[in-house]
Amino acid sequence: MWQSSFNIRLIICIVLNLIVINCYADSRTSELPWQERPEWQQIFSAQQANGTIVIADLRQAQLLVYNAARAAQRYTPASTYKIPHTLMALDAGMISSAEQLFRWDGTEHSFKLHNQDQTLSSAMRYSAVWVYRELADVIGAARAGQYLAKLAYGNASVATTEGDYWIDGELAISAFEQVKFLQDLYAERLPFSMAHQQLVKTLLVNEQGEDWQLYAKTGWQGKYGWWVGWVALPAGPVFFALNIDTPNRLDDLPKRELIGRAVLRAINALPEDQNQR
Repeated sequence: MWQSSFNIRLIICIVLNLIVINCYADSRTSELPWQERPEWQQIFSAQQANGTIVIADLRQAQLLVYNAARAAQRYTPASTYKIPHTLMALDAGMISSAEQLFRWDGTEHSFKLHNQDQTLSSAMRYSAVWVYRELADVIGAARAGQYLAKLAYGNASVATTEGDYWIDGELAISAFEQVKFLQDLYAERLPFSMAHQQLVKTLLVNEQGEDWQLYAKTGWQGKYGWWVGWVALPAGPVFFALNIDTPNRLDDLPKRELIGRAVLRAINALPEDQNQR
């Protein structure tokens, strides 16, 4: 029953998005009128958070920004990198479906949900870093660098002295660049097959209502966290990229979505009765 319901939901999402993509595929962040939204400071202040958010609202063909200086600054993508990383692994033939299984080796991780076998879908949903470390080992740094350069993803660097290059290394991307990347993924104009881009988009579905779908991915480097994605709506998609400092570490992580959802509700991109998580 659950699988049948999921499949129906997936088909609906794909059909709706194909319709909207055809209408908005040519809209790009660099072409949108730019507008600073200082009043959103109240939303950040309510959560005692310092950060930025970029909104590309294609319903109104406008780019809305809070804290533009920070929005232009590059930060480590952390687990938001799972989006392009998955595309690379699909293109390299390492994975082929959302249900591909990855066996847990028994190593204990700090997040309980990581301590189990994962599918590609659950690895994205739970941000299972160990799965993507396995993929990164097979892809290799040199090939990953080539993919990143082709994508023009941030500074496209895979350099690192220790740890994962997308968490502890030099790879960095700005909120503006995140939004552009997401727009290209949405419109399926990244240098990967349409089928692979469509699969990755289905992995990002978080929630949906009668006429909207929320696609999103979190990320956390330790010192700061991300929430990026888009809301698909009949009038056009609304893309977003938020990052905040996380001096209180785990205690600060819920603030990413709390702030992001509040901003999206403020511009009527999410319904008012959405539960805050």
